[in-house]
Amino acid sequence: MEIIEKLKQANLRGRGGAGFPAWQKWQMVKDAPGETKYVVCNVSEGEPAVAKDGHILEKWPDIVVEGIELAMNEAGAKKGYLYLRRDYFDKFKNALAEIIGARAIEIIREPGGYLGGEETALLDSVEGKPCEPRIKPPFPPQAGLWGCPTLINNLETLYFAARIVRGEYKNTRFYTIAGDCAGPGVFERGEGLTIKEILEKTGNLPGGEFFVQAGGGASGTIMMSDELEVPLSGAGSIVIYDKAKTDPRRLGLKWINFFIAENCGKCVPCREGVLRLREIFSKEPLDIARAQGIVKLLAAASFCPFGKGVANSFGSLIAKLMEKS
Repeated sequence: MEIIEKLKQANLRGRGGAGFPAWQKWQMVKDAPGETKYVVCNVSEGEPAVAKDGHILEKWPDIVVEGIELAMNEAGAKKGYLYLRRDYFDKFKNALAEIIGARAIEIIREPGGYLGGEETALLDSVEGKPCEPRIKPPFPPQAGLWGCPTLINNLETLYFAARIVRGEYKNTRFYTIAGDCAGPGVFERGEGLTIKEILEKTGNLPGGEFFVQAGGGASGTIMMSDELEVPLSGAGSIVIYDKAKTDPRRLGLKWINFFIAENCGKCVPCREGVLRLREIFSKEPLDIARAQGIVKLLAAASFCPFGKGVANSFGSLIAKLMEKS
């Protein structure tokens, strides 16, 4: 059976957050015209409270390299890139270089921060340009690195692609659990589990009043304890908050400082919107109506997913913890 068909039958979806079917992306690059093609393993993992890719690199770096090589062979790519978050680069470069050996895979240290995980910003940074998002379309499988078809997959996706080809895939994925819980860490459990099931199966379901941020530690969605009978999406993270101990305003300011530090400043709605949110969350009384207006603007007009992530987290924070207080 062909590799792409195996990915299709396994229903492997991208584990970087978007959940796009892996086989479709591989097929698009394979079918794209042109002799020069590339594969990029995205290990930016800049979302706070997400640590699954680092966990995989710690335990199975050889399987990761195997997955990159499989993707290169299947897509017809002559070169691959392993794009590592800066601390991952410092920690894992030597071990990965030894595993890679003579393979045409280059290890790259991410020059920027959180935004480097956005696939088109990643492309520009690999090309030596400022780490800013591009206009889409064209999409990377059509015109990626230096205008050539490029397959970009999250590290976990390529890891499981290798497991599928080996016949070792058991329909699992990795989850990062953090916050006010009994046993934080990275766990491999079944794909498609609800948030409540994941917390139960890892011994992390709190007993008191709590809420979670699901999908990411800054751009994830706030969900109350009675809303957890839904599958976990996004980057596979759950941050647990003790409701009695958590000040929503302080939590919002923590996110704002992160989003300001990581903002590329390319588009006005995102650049100015985040600054205005900091103004609002820093004053008494908090102007909820104005904050909601900025959130709607960020969701509708931001150039890339960064601003939409801000809108997601703040929209849910206001709706679930502040609007009715």
